Amino acid sequence: MHKIYLLSSQKFKDVENLEVFNIQYIKPNINIEDYDALVFTSKNAIYSLNHFNINWQDIPSYVIAPKTAQVVKQLGGNLAFTGTNGHGNEFANELIPYLQNKKVLYVKAEKTVSNLVEILKNNSINLDKAIAYKTVCNSSKTNLEKNSIFIFTSPSSIECFFNQYTWDKSYKAITIGKTTAEYLPKDIDYLISPQTSMQECIKLAKSL
Repeated sequence: MHKIYLLSSQKFKDVENLEVFNIQYIKPNINIEDYDALVFTSKNAIYSLNHFNINWQDIPSYVIAPKTAQVVKQLGGNLAFTGTNGHGNEFANELIPYLQNKKVLYVKAEKTVSNLVEILKNNSINLDKAIAYKTVCNSSKTNLEKNSIFIFTSPSSIECFFNQYTWDKSYKAITIGKTTAEYLPKDIDYLISPQTSMQECIKLAKSL
C-alpha cells in the first residue's frame, strides 16, 4: 500500500500528517454587531472568532460546505445556509440571492484565492471583510517515501511543501478542490477530490 501524507494537522487512520504549516489566529478589529450576516469559507475563521470570544453566534452564518456548517453548529452558532459546491467562486454565486439588502462580513484568511469578494460586490452585496487567521510555514523534516500520495488541503499547503521538499516523479498528488489544484507546479499531474472534504481525499487516495 502507498504511503499517504496529509498536509494538515487533522488526524485520520492509516494516514501520516505532514504539518508544513501552522495556523495563527488574528483578532479582527470589528464591531460584529454591525452585521446581519457572516460568510465563512473556512473552519479556522470560525475557530478564530470563538477563540477571541467575539459574539458571533447570534448572527446568521453562511458557510461554504457541510464540514464548516458542522463547526458552526458545534459552537452554538446560527447556521443560515450551507453551500452545495464547496468551491469559492461557485459559493459566491450561490450566496447572491440570500445576501441582498444585508450588511455582510466575510471572515477570512490573510491570503485567499477565490474571487468571492469581487463576485459579491459586483452583484451589489454590501460586503466588508475581516482577516481572522493566517498560515505560517514551518519545517517538518520528514524523510518522504517514494511512491507516496500527497493530499494538499489548501494553496498554503502547496506553498509550504515546496518551500522545503522536491517533487519526485514517483509521487501522486490529490487536491481538496479546484482552486488548490491551480497552485501546483504545472508539470505535476493530480487528481481533485470529488467533494471538498479531507475524508473524501483520503478515500480517493486509498483507492489508488
